[in-house]
This record gives sequence, C-alpha cells and structure tokens, in this order.
Amino acid sequence: MMSTEDVVSTAQAPPPAHAADRSIVARICHEAWGATGFKIGFAVFVTLLLASLIYPEVSPLNPTKMSIPEKFIAPVLLGPHWSWLHPMGTDQLGRDVLLRSLIGLRYSLLIGVSTVVLMFAVGCVLGLISGFRGGLLDTAIMRLTDAQLSIPMVILAIAILGVSRPTVLSIVVVLGLSGWPLYARVARSAAQTERKKEFVRGARVLGASDWRIILLLVAPNVLPPIAFVAVLDIARMMIFEAILGFLGLGIQPPTPSFGSIIADGRKYLINAWWIATSPGFFLALTLVSINLMGAALERARNRVYGGER
Repeated sequence: MMSTEDVVSTAQAPPPAHAADRSIVARICHEAWGATGFKIGFAVFVTLLLASLIYPEVSPLNPTKMSIPEKFIAPVLLGPHWSWLHPMGTDQLGRDVLLRSLIGLRYSLLIGVSTVVLMFAVGCVLGLISGFRGGLLDTAIMRLTDAQLSIPMVILAIAILGVSRPTVLSIVVVLGLSGWPLYARVARSAAQTERKKEFVRGARVLGASDWRIILLLVAPNVLPPIAFVAVLDIARMMIFEAILGFLGLGIQPPTPSFGSIIADGRKYLINAWWIATSPGFFLALTLVSINLMGAALERARNRVYGGER
C-alpha cells in the first residue's frame, strides 16, 4: 500500500509545469528586484522602518512629556526660533514632532501589516475551502462573504470601536475581519480552477484526501500570487488606521498616532503648519514606497505567469 506522502509525491511528480511552481516566489521576487521602482520603494521603506524602530529608542526626548516654554518651535532653519534638538519642530505642548511622527509610523506599520496578515489568512482559508469543496459549504461561505461586503469597512470599524476603548489588537481584529471577503473571493476562484486540473484528479485517484490536496497541491499554486498583491493592501490599512485615529477611534492618547497628531495639528495650520504636515509627510512617503514595491511585484507576477502560459 502507498502511504499518504507517496500519494501526494506521485501526484505532484508528473506535471513538469507544477514542478517549476515550487520556486514561483523566488522567480517573482527576482523579476521584481530588476525594476528600478521596486529598488527605490524598498530602500525608502527600509529606511523609514529602521528610523521608526531605532530613533525613538535612542532619542533623549520623551514623546509624551509636555514643555510649554518649548511649544511651537519651528523646524530647523524655517523660523526665527528653531533648535537642532527638534529638527521638525514641536507641537502646541512642546513635544517633539519628529519623535511623535516616527512612533506613529511604527504603530501604523504594525497595524497595517498585522491587519493584512489576518485578512489574508482568514480570507484565503475560507476561499480555498469554499472553492475546492463546493456544494452547500461553498454557498454558506459565499453568502457570508456577500453579507460582509455589504457593510463598508470604515462604518463597521466605527460602530465596533466606538463602544469600547480601542487598542492595537482590537483595531487589527476589526479591520482584519472587515476585509477578508475580497481575499476569500479571489482564493475561491483560483481554487475552482485548480481543482479541475489533471494533477488534482490524479491525487484523488491515488487516494489523497481533500484536505491534503488543498494544503500540498492547491495552496502552493494559489497563495503566492495573492500574497504579492496583498502588499498593496498594507497601504490601504495604514490609511484606515489614520482615519480612525483622526476620528478619535484609533490608538488612544498619550500614545501618538498619525491620525491623532494630524487632528491636533489642524487647529494650528496657519501658525504651526508642521504639526499636521510632518506625520502626513511620513505617511505619504510610506504609502508611495509600498505602492512602488507592490506595483513591481504585481507586474513581475504577471510576467512570470504569462511566460508559463
């Protein structure tokens, strides 16, 4: 008798095209790295990430400590009163804008990446099961997906976070459970295509279970392309986090976040414009770098899969 491992390896062996898929991630990354846009985006993103991780730890300043005599200090060389200790100035309470912006960037990246990972995991698992198994289970999951898609993400987040004190974990869970349907639909469509292929039929004939086929044959072919597109969703989740912070439903003070800093700084746009524009600058720079990398990865994915066809 053949073991389950023998069944799966036998089912995988015949099609030469799927043998090449084992290195699909490396091939897409290699293609993307050849693009100038990806290199620029990657360099900017890594620089911002390292700055948000290192600068708050080595800075002698306290991001929450108020110093009224130092309020409204202008950025370096841009006003009559400036200080090298505060290169991007201070806010209405004398707190360093650069330090608070980088801490806000740290939390924004944490929430953005964690949310996309949760969305990807939940959506792809349900989508693979729905598309591969079909039948009543497929109908139930798709109806749940339709119901979830009918509720705008921001409205759902406001409704849930508005009745409790928001934390990093609650924001990630709310945004993640609001955005999984898109991944479920894409994964379902891909799984329906994969289950009709010869290597899946061969695995079934040899006795492999559906769960084994999904994990070892279907998922490796379906998930990498979706994962690369998911990079672009990090930017979208960072924007949602900033919106929630601006509305007072994000990370709560005294911890700084992009949205709360911009909300506080909008009152002083005429006399102290740097309070609101500094976190906006970091947010925009991060989003541009992520979009450059995501676009390059998507083009590389299309070239790799187009070449196989």
